[in-house]
Amino acid sequence: MNDPGGFDRHHRSAARAGLAVGLATAAYGISFGALSVASGLDIWQTCFISLVMFSGGSQFALVGVLAAGGAAAGPAAIAGAALLGTRNGIYGIRTAPIVGGGPWKRLAAAWITIDESTAVALAQPTPRSRRTGFWVTGIAVFVGWNLTTLAGALIGEALGDTRAFGLDAAAAAAFVGLLWPRLKRVQAGAVAVAAAVVAVVLTPVLMPGLPVLVAALVAVAIGLFNWLGTPDGPAPVPGAAPSMSDATLPVPEDVLPVPGAALPASGTRVETAS
Repeated sequence: MNDPGGFDRHHRSAARAGLAVGLATAAYGISFGALSVASGLDIWQTCFISLVMFSGGSQFALVGVLAAGGAAAGPAAIAGAALLGTRNGIYGIRTAPIVGGGPWKRLAAAWITIDESTAVALAQPTPRSRRTGFWVTGIAVFVGWNLTTLAGALIGEALGDTRAFGLDAAAAAAFVGLLWPRLKRVQAGAVAVAAAVVAVVLTPVLMPGLPVLVAALVAVAIGLFNWLGTPDGPAPVPGAAPSMSDATLPVPEDVLPVPGAALPASGTRVETAS
């Protein structure tokens, strides 16, 4: 039986989650705006990056490398930002069925397909609530992120040397905050440690930005070959009965005891419908 109230409840819950995530994510925009100005970009260049690129991790990577290496590190900065941005294309595969609509709607959805909109959408229980979660989150983050980017850029320009206030570490702090919850498995921890070692060793000998790209190859190699990952388990033996530890078998309704009915005597065969 359909539950219209349930649909409305899921719809409202998705909208609230999207707005909450949008407000929380927008706070990072202040750090990005200030860091971007500190790296040598002006206010309008900073705002243009947020408006067009709109991918927090890629934006932090871009201005972080520019801050360390200047204009000479531009190619490495662009390569690092592009590498991080490829994940949004993978998100698009998951969100395409949620968005629906014509080409213009898909174009708009591509602009706001980010970590937050994808996560909120996929966490919802119904198609309608997933669609609501995607659009509300994406639009909330987009508006909030661009407004706080402008605010952060104005603050950064007013402060002058943002390094004196520790804002030069904002990019690294943001990445650590995103990475930390994912380090619960052995493989994820091994990737993080190995990539960090590679980056530290190569930093003195390579131009800014390149150590990060080389370290990323460590993650690709470990993920591709599933080193230290959890195996899928042994293949089932043909003809063998499934183990109760592998699955819970459903009990047919016609063999469940009826309240008030006498139970069959020991050894009595119970007939069931096939």
